[in-house]
Amino acid sequence: MRVLVTGGAGFLGSHLCDALISRGDVVWCADDLSTSGPGNLAHLLDDPRFHFVRGDISECLPVPGPVDAVAHLASPASPPDYHSRPLHTLAAGSRGTENALRLADRHGARFVLASTSEVYGDPLVHPQPEDDWGHVNPIGPRSVYDEAKRYAEALTMAFRRSEGTDTGIVRIFNTYGPRMRPHDGRVVSSFIRQALRDETLTVFGDGSQTRSFCYVDDLVRGLLAMLDADEPGPVNLGNPDERTVDELAHLVIEVTGTASGIRRLPLPVDDPTRRCPVVERARARLGWSPEVTLREGLGHTVEWFRTLPAEERATATGRGGRDSVDLREPVRR
Repeated sequence: MRVLVTGGAGFLGSHLCDALISRGDVVWCADDLSTSGPGNLAHLLDDPRFHFVRGDISECLPVPGPVDAVAHLASPASPPDYHSRPLHTLAAGSRGTENALRLADRHGARFVLASTSEVYGDPLVHPQPEDDWGHVNPIGPRSVYDEAKRYAEALTMAFRRSEGTDTGIVRIFNTYGPRMRPHDGRVVSSFIRQALRDETLTVFGDGSQTRSFCYVDDLVRGLLAMLDADEPGPVNLGNPDERTVDELAHLVIEVTGTASGIRRLPLPVDDPTRRCPVVERARARLGWSPEVTLREGLGHTVEWFRTLPAEERATATGRGGRDSVDLREPVRR
């Protein structure tokens, strides 16, 4: 297939680009590099099946020729990013999603929206099935991300119903693995970065809040299955192995072999207390289920973090830094 991946330079998007290239697809990657490091794509730039276009998808999608599938991942996804760029986040979820949908509709292409478990908010139903409508604060500090994704889901379904566009929605739960930015604000990357620097791990609240952590390779398998299916969704993609944040902190300390302790800070506003997916729909309709255990996945992730220069783990740059690969101009082949 000829696949467009929006947000393809990011943590998850770059892994999806890898998987598509590996199976023989041609990939067009669109990204403005606002929240991603170009080093994630360095190994793909000489592959004739890979093409990069730098641009803001909320403005345009300059992709020439036919497209068979669109994987729409573009959006700031970590709290520091969407807090610092709230209008950009809302634009990516609204205008950006509409641009990607119109492109898919013009070409009769399959469109898959990478939505999020954040649409469930601080859920009243636990664990979270896809038919839960969520419990979201529409004006809280997290709302720019939550509501951008909820709107993107509504827009996706509107195109499916009114235009007949071939669409699918996946709701992605906490995902981790190599290429996470050390300072992206996610709990796994924060704990690993702190542990490898022998710093005290910062736990917000009493640590009893839960999350479910899915290794990136498993998550990408789910995205590929959704791209290849005709399933409209929404479909949860995540690991139902629910863990407390305290459990995660102690496991990171164990895997890294550090002597780090734990300190506690107040819980952020609207931080979900519980998060765990029901994945029976993914198993039944996509033949997908997660395979990598948390301990195994953390081991792979820690080893990748160890390959980063110490100064990169200490600063808020992505792997390879902003200047290591020149992607200021579109790469066209």
